[in-house]
Amino acid sequence: MADQEFNNHQDEMMAAPERGGLWPWSGAGDAVARLQHSGIVLRAAEPRDAEGLAALANLPLFRAGTMRQPFQSEEATRRWLSDSASANVDLIAEAAGMIVGSAGLRCFSGRRQHVALLGLGVHDAYQRRGIGQALLEAVLDSGFNWMQLLRIELQVFADNAGAIALYEKMGFVTEGRHRAAGFRNGLHVDILSMALLVPALQTTSKSPNRPAA
Repeated sequence: MADQEFNNHQDEMMAAPERGGLWPWSGAGDAVARLQHSGIVLRAAEPRDAEGLAALANLPLFRAGTMRQPFQSEEATRRWLSDSASANVDLIAEAAGMIVGSAGLRCFSGRRQHVALLGLGVHDAYQRRGIGQALLEAVLDSGFNWMQLLRIELQVFADNAGAIALYEKMGFVTEGRHRAAGFRNGLHVDILSMALLVPALQTTSKSPNRPAA
């Protein structure tokens, strides 16, 4: 697990690297910079954040956007953080010492080592402040431009219009609908599968590769 904070500045003695890479979204980094100017910091999650992350996960709106069970314990959260593989990314957004958002990438292995699963959530009281977009920008930049990922995928409830709009803004495409795949507040709900591929694969992955006859 990384132990360095995400900063929106470079050392004065070093020139900032030219932005390019595999994820050339034109607004990359803008939301992160705006967020940090407002006093909200993005940094790597650590085992010491277990209490704050458990409190975040137990908020009603936060939990409603996930498949988490109610009453997530601090100890279970600490184990989850400690057991996270070094290849994964776990970020938090922090405001005045309180965790107000989290995002992460869970990397696959073997023949899916180029793929990661995205998770993202924001504190109930901090919605619509750009925190979700900043966290998303940070993990996409990490995954595509530093970890050599080629595909990032996610699942989202089909009625979560705000989250879907954000993912579409960042280039994610809906690939399928899983009917009644989730259970929330006593009702079965549909789940969408969405994914974002690097540009080079977006035009070559429309049909499966088949071995020659």
